[in-house]
Amino acid sequence: MQRRNLVVLAMAAVTSTAFAQGYPSKPIRLVVPFAPGGTTDIIARVIADPLGKVLGQPVIVENKAGGGGIVGANDTAKSAPDGYALGLATVSSTAANPAINPRVPYNPVTDFTPIINIAATPNIIAVNPSFPAKNYKDFVAELQKSPGKYSYASSGAGGIGHLLMELYKSLTHTFVTHIPYRGAGPALNDTVAGQVPIMFDNLPSTLPFVKAGKLVPIVVSAPQRLAVLPNVPTFKEVGLEPVNRMAYYGILGPKGMPQDIVDKLNAAVRKVLEDPAVRKRIEDTDSIVVGNTPAQFAQEIKDEYEVYKKVVTQQKLTLE
Repeated sequence: MQRRNLVVLAMAAVTSTAFAQGYPSKPIRLVVPFAPGGTTDIIARVIADPLGKVLGQPVIVENKAGGGGIVGANDTAKSAPDGYALGLATVSSTAANPAINPRVPYNPVTDFTPIINIAATPNIIAVNPSFPAKNYKDFVAELQKSPGKYSYASSGAGGIGHLLMELYKSLTHTFVTHIPYRGAGPALNDTVAGQVPIMFDNLPSTLPFVKAGKLVPIVVSAPQRLAVLPNVPTFKEVGLEPVNRMAYYGILGPKGMPQDIVDKLNAAVRKVLEDPAVRKRIEDTDSIVVGNTPAQFAQEIKDEYEVYKKVVTQQKLTLE
Protein backbone atom coordinates (compact mmCIF):
# COMPACT_ATOMS: atom_id res chain seq x y z
CA MET A 1 0.00 0.00 0.00
CA GLN A 2 2.78 2.40 0.94
CA ARG A 3 4.62 1.63 -2.31
CA ARG A 4 1.47 2.26 -4.36
CA ASN A 5 0.96 5.62 -2.62
CA LEU A 6 4.53 6.59 -3.43
CA VAL A 7 3.97 5.68 -7.08
CA VAL A 8 0.79 7.78 -7.20
CA LEU A 9 2.61 10.76 -5.68
CA ALA A 10 5.48 10.38 -8.12
CA MET A 11 3.08 10.23 -11.09
CA ALA A 12 1.28 13.34 -9.82
CA ALA A 13 4.59 15.20 -9.55
CA VAL A 14 5.53 14.19 -13.11
CA THR A 15 2.12 15.29 -14.42
CA SER A 16 2.39 18.64 -12.61
CA THR A 17 5.88 19.24 -13.97
CA ALA A 18 4.81 18.33 -17.51
CA PHE A 19 1.85 20.71 -17.23
CA ALA A 20 4.11 23.51 -16.05
CA GLN A 21 6.58 22.85 -18.86
CA GLY A 22 3.79 23.26 -21.41
CA TYR A 23 2.46 26.37 -19.65
CA PRO A 24 1.37 28.75 -20.98
CA SER A 25 -0.15 27.45 -24.21
CA LYS A 26 -2.68 30.28 -24.62
CA PRO A 27 -3.09 33.94 -23.58
CA ILE A 28 -3.22 34.81 -19.87
CA ARG A 29 -5.84 37.17 -18.45
CA LEU A 30 -4.66 39.69 -15.83
CA VAL A 31 -7.62 41.35 -14.08
CA VAL A 32 -7.13 44.83 -12.63
CA PRO A 33 -9.87 45.41 -10.03
CA PHE A 34 -10.04 49.15 -10.71
CA ALA A 35 -10.79 51.47 -13.62
CA PRO A 36 -8.07 52.38 -16.15
CA GLY A 37 -5.64 55.17 -15.32
CA GLY A 38 -4.78 54.62 -11.66
CA THR A 39 -1.49 53.33 -10.27
CA THR A 40 -2.80 49.74 -10.14
CA ASP A 41 -3.69 49.84 -13.83
CA ILE A 42 -0.42 51.52 -14.81
CA ILE A 43 1.71 48.89 -13.05
CA ALA A 44 -0.32 46.05 -14.58
CA ARG A 45 0.21 47.44 -18.09
CA VAL A 46 3.90 48.10 -17.50
CA ILE A 47 4.34 44.43 -16.55
CA ALA A 48 1.92 42.75 -18.97
CA ASP A 49 3.66 43.18 -22.33
CA PRO A 50 7.20 42.20 -21.27
CA LEU A 51 5.80 39.37 -19.13
CA GLY A 52 4.01 38.01 -22.17
CA LYS A 53 7.28 38.05 -24.11
CA VAL A 54 9.10 36.16 -21.37
CA LEU A 55 6.31 33.54 -21.14
CA GLY A 56 5.74 33.26 -24.88
CA GLN A 57 2.01 34.08 -24.70
CA PRO A 58 0.20 37.44 -24.48
CA VAL A 59 -0.80 38.73 -21.04
CA ILE A 60 -4.05 40.63 -21.55
CA VAL A 61 -5.03 43.28 -19.01
CA GLU A 62 -8.75 43.42 -18.23
CA ASN A 63 -10.18 46.16 -16.01
CA LYS A 64 -13.02 44.91 -13.83
CA ALA A 65 -13.85 47.75 -11.43
CA GLY A 66 -16.43 47.88 -8.66
CA GLY A 67 -16.83 47.62 -4.91
CA GLY A 68 -13.44 49.10 -4.08
CA GLY A 69 -11.65 46.24 -5.85
CA ILE A 70 -14.00 43.48 -4.66
CA VAL A 71 -15.61 42.70 -8.05
CA GLY A 72 -12.32 42.14 -9.85
CA ALA A 73 -10.74 40.24 -6.97
CA ASN A 74 -13.77 37.95 -6.74
CA ASP A 75 -13.49 37.25 -10.47
CA THR A 76 -9.94 35.99 -9.88
CA ALA A 77 -10.90 34.00 -6.77
CA LYS A 78 -13.67 32.17 -8.64
CA SER A 79 -11.60 31.36 -11.77
CA ALA A 80 -10.04 28.01 -12.62
CA PRO A 81 -6.64 27.58 -10.89
CA ASP A 82 -4.80 26.77 -14.13
CA GLY A 83 -2.63 29.89 -14.37
CA TYR A 84 -4.63 31.54 -17.15
CA ALA A 85 -6.66 33.81 -14.86
CA LEU A 86 -4.57 36.09 -12.66
CA GLY A 87 -5.35 39.27 -10.77
CA LEU A 88 -3.60 42.44 -9.61
CA ALA A 89 -3.78 42.47 -5.81
CA THR A 90 -3.96 45.68 -3.78
CA VAL A 91 -4.27 46.40 -0.07
CA SER A 92 -7.82 47.62 -0.69
CA SER A 93 -8.95 44.40 -2.39
CA THR A 94 -7.07 41.90 -0.21
CA ALA A 95 -6.92 43.54 3.23
CA ALA A 96 -8.75 46.81 3.93
CA ASN A 97 -12.10 46.12 2.25
CA PRO A 98 -12.36 42.50 3.42
CA ALA A 99 -11.51 43.66 6.96
CA ILE A 100 -14.43 46.10 7.16
CA ASN A 101 -17.01 44.63 4.77
CA PRO A 102 -18.69 41.40 5.96
CA ARG A 103 -20.24 40.95 2.51
CA VAL A 104 -16.94 40.46 0.67
CA PRO A 105 -17.45 37.08 -1.09
CA TYR A 106 -13.92 35.76 -0.60
CA ASN A 107 -11.33 35.27 2.12
CA PRO A 108 -8.18 37.20 1.18
CA VAL A 109 -5.90 34.80 3.05
CA THR A 110 -7.32 31.42 1.94
CA ASP A 111 -9.03 32.00 -1.44
CA PHE A 112 -5.99 33.08 -3.48
CA THR A 113 -2.57 31.83 -4.52
CA PRO A 114 -0.11 34.72 -4.01
CA ILE A 115 2.58 34.82 -6.71
CA ILE A 116 4.65 37.99 -6.32
CA ASN A 117 4.53 41.53 -4.97
CA ILE A 118 5.61 43.69 -7.91
CA ALA A 119 5.86 47.05 -6.20
CA ALA A 120 4.80 49.12 -3.20
CA THR A 121 3.71 52.73 -3.00
CA PRO A 122 4.21 55.07 -0.01
CA ASN A 123 1.20 56.73 1.58
CA ILE A 124 1.06 60.30 2.86
CA ILE A 125 -0.84 62.63 5.16
CA ALA A 126 -1.10 66.05 3.53
CA VAL A 127 -3.00 69.16 4.54
CA ASN A 128 -4.46 72.21 2.88
CA PRO A 129 -2.07 75.22 3.16
CA SER A 130 -4.63 76.95 5.39
CA PHE A 131 -4.21 74.27 8.07
CA PRO A 132 -2.42 75.83 11.09
CA ALA A 133 0.35 73.19 11.16
CA LYS A 134 3.05 72.77 8.51
CA ASN A 135 5.10 69.96 10.08
CA TYR A 136 4.38 66.72 11.93
CA LYS A 137 5.05 67.94 15.49
CA ASP A 138 2.66 70.87 15.12
CA PHE A 139 0.15 68.69 13.23
CA VAL A 140 -0.33 66.12 15.98
CA ALA A 141 -0.32 68.85 18.65
CA GLU A 142 -3.11 70.68 16.81
CA LEU A 143 -5.23 67.52 16.54
CA GLN A 144 -4.71 66.62 20.18
CA LYS A 145 -5.71 70.04 21.48
CA SER A 146 -8.78 70.28 19.22
CA PRO A 147 -10.58 66.89 19.19
CA GLY A 148 -13.43 66.82 16.69
CA LYS A 149 -12.55 70.17 15.14
CA TYR A 150 -11.03 68.74 11.94
CA SER A 151 -12.02 66.24 9.27
CA TYR A 152 -10.05 64.17 6.79
CA ALA A 153 -10.81 62.97 3.27
CA SER A 154 -10.16 59.50 1.89
CA SER A 155 -10.74 57.78 -1.44
CA GLY A 156 -13.59 55.82 0.13
CA ALA A 157 -14.90 53.96 3.17
CA GLY A 158 -12.91 50.78 3.68
CA GLY A 159 -9.97 51.93 1.57
CA ILE A 160 -6.39 52.03 2.74
CA GLY A 161 -6.47 55.79 3.46
CA HIS A 162 -9.52 55.37 5.67
CA LEU A 163 -8.17 52.47 7.72
CA LEU A 164 -4.64 53.83 8.02
CA MET A 165 -5.98 57.13 9.38
CA GLU A 166 -8.15 55.23 11.85
CA LEU A 167 -5.06 53.29 12.94
CA TYR A 168 -3.23 56.60 13.31
CA LYS A 169 -6.07 58.03 15.41
CA SER A 170 -6.08 55.00 17.72
CA LEU A 171 -2.34 55.32 18.38
CA THR A 172 -2.25 59.10 18.86
CA HIS A 173 -5.55 59.36 20.76
CA THR A 174 -6.86 61.97 18.36
CA PHE A 175 -10.33 62.43 16.93
CA VAL A 176 -10.76 63.55 13.31
CA THR A 177 -14.00 63.04 11.37
CA HIS A 178 -13.85 60.82 8.28
CA ILE A 179 -15.25 62.22 5.01
CA PRO A 180 -15.28 59.40 2.43
CA TYR A 181 -15.29 60.13 -1.31
CA ARG A 182 -15.79 58.01 -4.41
CA GLY A 183 -12.15 57.93 -5.37
CA ALA A 184 -8.95 59.85 -4.72
CA GLY A 185 -9.69 62.45 -7.41
CA PRO A 186 -12.71 64.14 -5.82
CA ALA A 187 -11.20 63.76 -2.34
CA LEU A 188 -8.05 65.55 -3.45
CA ASN A 189 -10.03 68.26 -5.20
CA ASP A 190 -11.94 69.10 -2.03
CA THR A 191 -8.79 69.00 0.11
CA VAL A 192 -7.01 71.34 -2.30
CA ALA A 193 -10.08 73.60 -2.29
CA GLY A 194 -10.10 73.66 1.51
CA GLN A 195 -13.47 71.94 1.91
CA VAL A 196 -11.65 69.27 3.95
CA PRO A 197 -8.33 70.21 5.61
CA ILE A 198 -6.58 66.80 5.77
CA MET A 199 -6.14 63.80 3.47
CA PHE A 200 -4.52 60.38 3.84
CA ASP A 201 -3.75 59.06 0.36
CA ASN A 202 -1.36 57.12 -1.87
CA LEU A 203 1.64 59.28 -2.73
CA PRO A 204 1.35 59.17 -6.57
CA SER A 205 -2.00 60.96 -6.68
CA THR A 206 -1.10 63.50 -3.98
CA LEU A 207 2.45 64.38 -5.04
CA PRO A 208 1.55 66.66 -7.99
CA PHE A 209 -0.46 68.88 -5.62
CA VAL A 210 2.40 68.90 -3.12
CA LYS A 211 4.87 69.91 -5.83
CA ALA A 212 2.50 72.66 -6.94
CA GLY A 213 2.26 74.03 -3.38
CA LYS A 214 -1.46 73.23 -3.17
CA LEU A 215 -0.98 70.69 -0.37
CA VAL A 216 1.54 70.55 2.47
CA PRO A 217 3.15 67.14 3.17
CA ILE A 218 3.17 66.15 6.85
CA VAL A 219 4.34 62.52 7.18
CA VAL A 220 4.84 59.50 4.88
CA SER A 221 4.79 55.73 5.16
CA ALA A 222 8.00 54.43 3.58
CA PRO A 223 11.11 52.43 4.57
CA GLN A 224 13.11 55.67 4.72
CA ARG A 225 12.68 59.33 3.78
CA LEU A 226 11.81 59.81 0.13
CA ALA A 227 14.23 61.58 -2.20
CA VAL A 228 11.31 63.56 -3.61
CA LEU A 229 10.30 64.73 -0.08
CA PRO A 230 13.57 64.79 1.88
CA ASN A 231 12.25 67.01 4.68
CA VAL A 232 9.17 64.90 5.43
CA PRO A 233 9.59 62.25 8.16
CA THR A 234 8.30 58.68 7.98
CA PHE A 235 5.76 57.34 10.47
CA LYS A 236 8.54 55.18 11.90
CA GLU A 237 10.62 58.29 12.61
CA VAL A 238 7.80 59.90 14.59
CA GLY A 239 7.29 56.76 16.69
CA LEU A 240 4.35 55.27 14.79
CA GLU A 241 5.85 52.25 13.05
CA PRO A 242 2.49 50.37 12.86
CA VAL A 243 1.24 53.10 10.48
CA ASN A 244 4.39 52.91 8.34
CA ARG A 245 2.63 50.68 5.81
CA MET A 246 2.82 50.97 2.05
CA ALA A 247 0.25 50.01 -0.59
CA TYR A 248 1.30 46.88 -2.48
CA TYR A 249 0.62 45.89 -6.09
CA GLY A 250 1.06 42.16 -6.61
CA ILE A 251 -0.05 39.26 -8.76
CA LEU A 252 -2.13 36.40 -7.44
CA GLY A 253 -4.34 33.65 -8.77
CA PRO A 254 -7.16 31.46 -7.47
CA LYS A 255 -6.39 29.07 -4.64
CA GLY A 256 -5.07 25.65 -5.63
CA MET A 257 -2.70 26.68 -8.43
CA PRO A 258 0.07 24.13 -9.14
CA GLN A 259 3.30 25.16 -7.42
CA ASP A 260 5.33 24.66 -10.60
CA ILE A 261 3.20 27.25 -12.40
CA VAL A 262 3.42 29.64 -9.45
CA ASP A 263 7.21 29.32 -9.49
CA LYS A 264 7.33 29.81 -13.26
CA LEU A 265 5.25 32.99 -13.06
CA ASN A 266 7.28 34.31 -10.14
CA ALA A 267 10.55 33.75 -12.02
CA ALA A 268 9.12 35.38 -15.17
CA VAL A 269 8.00 38.52 -13.31
CA ARG A 270 11.37 38.75 -11.57
CA LYS A 271 13.07 38.59 -14.96
CA VAL A 272 10.84 41.41 -16.21
CA LEU A 273 11.71 43.49 -13.14
CA GLU A 274 15.41 43.20 -13.99
CA ASP A 275 14.81 45.38 -17.07
CA PRO A 276 15.94 48.95 -16.24
CA ALA A 277 13.24 50.40 -18.50
CA VAL A 278 10.50 48.49 -16.65
CA ARG A 279 11.91 49.49 -13.26
CA LYS A 280 12.02 53.14 -14.34
CA ARG A 281 8.39 53.10 -15.48
CA ILE A 282 7.33 51.64 -12.14
CA GLU A 283 9.49 54.07 -10.16
CA ASP A 284 8.03 56.95 -12.21
CA THR A 285 4.72 56.21 -10.43
CA ASP A 286 6.57 56.98 -7.15
CA SER A 287 6.49 53.26 -6.33
CA ILE A 288 9.29 51.04 -5.05
CA VAL A 289 10.08 47.81 -6.95
CA VAL A 290 9.78 44.74 -4.68
CA GLY A 291 9.82 41.38 -6.55
CA ASN A 292 9.62 38.93 -3.62
CA THR A 293 8.76 35.22 -3.26
CA PRO A 294 5.24 33.72 -3.22
CA ALA A 295 5.65 32.88 0.49
CA GLN A 296 6.75 36.42 1.32
CA PHE A 297 3.83 37.94 -0.57
CA ALA A 298 1.39 35.54 1.14
CA GLN A 299 2.71 36.69 4.51
CA GLU A 300 2.34 40.36 3.51
CA ILE A 301 -1.31 39.83 2.60
CA LYS A 302 -1.97 37.98 5.86
CA ASP A 303 -0.22 40.66 7.93
CA GLU A 304 -2.10 43.53 6.28
CA TYR A 305 -5.45 41.82 6.68
CA GLU A 306 -4.83 41.14 10.37
CA VAL A 307 -3.75 44.76 10.99
CA TYR A 308 -6.90 46.17 9.43
CA LYS A 309 -9.19 43.64 11.11
CA LYS A 310 -7.79 44.84 14.43
CA VAL A 311 -8.31 48.49 13.45
CA VAL A 312 -11.92 47.81 12.46
CA THR A 313 -12.59 46.13 15.82
CA GLN A 314 -10.80 48.73 17.94
CA GLN A 315 -12.38 51.71 16.20
CA LYS A 316 -15.77 50.02 15.83
CA LEU A 317 -15.81 50.78 12.10
CA THR A 318 -18.61 49.83 9.72
CA LEU A 319 -19.59 50.79 6.19
CA GLU A 320 -22.93 52.18 7.39
